[in-house]
Amino acid sequence: MLRIGKRLVNKGLHVTLATTEFTRHRMLKSSTINPTSSPISISGVQVCFFSDGQSLNYDRMANYESYKKSLAKFGTINLSNLIKEHFPSNGHKKLSCIITNPFLTWVADVAINHGIPCAMFWIQPCSLYAIYYRFYNKLNSFPTLTDPDMSVELPGLPLLHTEDLPSYVLPSILFGSLPKMFSEMFQNMKRYKWVLGNSFFGLEKDAIESMADLCPIIPPSLLGEDEDHDRGVEMWKAEDTCIEWLNKEAPSSVIYVSFGSVVVLSAKQMECIAKALKNSNSPFIWVVKQPDLPEPDGAGQLPLGFLEETKDQGVIVSWSPQTKVLAHPAIACFITHCGWNSVLETISAGVPVIAYPKWSDQPTNAKLIVDVFRIGLRLRANQDGIASNEEVERCIREIMDGPKCVELKSNARELRIAAREAVAGGGSSDKNILLFVDEIIESCGSIEVCNVECTVPHQYTQGNEGQ
Repeated sequence: MLRIGKRLVNKGLHVTLATTEFTRHRMLKSSTINPTSSPISISGVQVCFFSDGQSLNYDRMANYESYKKSLAKFGTINLSNLIKEHFPSNGHKKLSCIITNPFLTWVADVAINHGIPCAMFWIQPCSLYAIYYRFYNKLNSFPTLTDPDMSVELPGLPLLHTEDLPSYVLPSILFGSLPKMFSEMFQNMKRYKWVLGNSFFGLEKDAIESMADLCPIIPPSLLGEDEDHDRGVEMWKAEDTCIEWLNKEAPSSVIYVSFGSVVVLSAKQMECIAKALKNSNSPFIWVVKQPDLPEPDGAGQLPLGFLEETKDQGVIVSWSPQTKVLAHPAIACFITHCGWNSVLETISAGVPVIAYPKWSDQPTNAKLIVDVFRIGLRLRANQDGIASNEEVERCIREIMDGPKCVELKSNARELRIAAREAVAGGGSSDKNILLFVDEIIESCGSIEVCNVECTVPHQYTQGNEGQ
């Protein structure tokens, strides 16, 4: 949300980022700015805060389902009050648009109550937007309990097998709050005047065009910006010392490993990855973020002795400045869970990928990486759901020195160039941003925009795929 806010500021709009007091608290612990100052401004984007109805000590992750209900109830009231305070009806500033993410559907109701046009900023691939829209509006056939292994054919996408589909279209996970929320949202898309996609036309051309006559998505890519573009709203403190370590390594020699902020790998999987990294004899950076909730059986923990055994080979950090790491010339490949932000950042850096998806959009993202973008390989789990150390070692060898190495690196470089051309002046994404800005000004006569982003903590532990 901050990234798109910066793009809009650069096009002449005034942007306010609204988020929760809980986020302010997290920023206080990890950010490079002072969240106690008022007002807070980051790269021209004003940041303001509202209460989610819970105390700072309330365990939002342990009470995830009830917290989402609380956030919708109190967020609706407090965001509405914030709008009245900052944009009073008798004031000179008129709010022309509210931009929200797809997981805060209640924000659209706030916008409607205030008579303000609402835009959804779709934070996953445009391909996922197409899949979910067709699934929840029953436009195509998908796996069922009686036919769970059927393949799916959709316009603009490759043939999708069960392992390539997002979690929330699988018959085993059709119940729960997120599928219900997606169902209600995709059947009521008229609440949104615009749908913006975090992608660019050259990356997902076929998927974007496939939605043109159904419910169009406009991709104003946020790629290709300066590597410091996230400074100011860090949710975890990055260890910048890994950049100093990278400066001493040879070009295209380092394996970078990160599974994001949500996934917690089993102890067995941690052991397999550790063994593969050690056996590769290549330098590595591994981001091992401690789980937010206590995990049984050593999940998320490094094997005993690994740090000592590899102290001269690699670096372990709790969190990294990822855009800087990926942009470093020493990085050879990225072993990732395939979260869309990570995929976009590696595309922007031109780094090949070893994909190990776990849930949500990640399996489809891995399919895109391997068969559409053609910039990576996919780890295959065994019958126990574990990618063995032999499998991890195989992918490392192939992406570093194997027969497909040159092709993957070449494709990654080409996508990097395409990403930067898209956001440059006159590029496809730059044109889309300008069209969006022009529509806002023409329809509303105002240049005030509010982005709404709330931290809804969640944790995925390997082995809990059905939960």
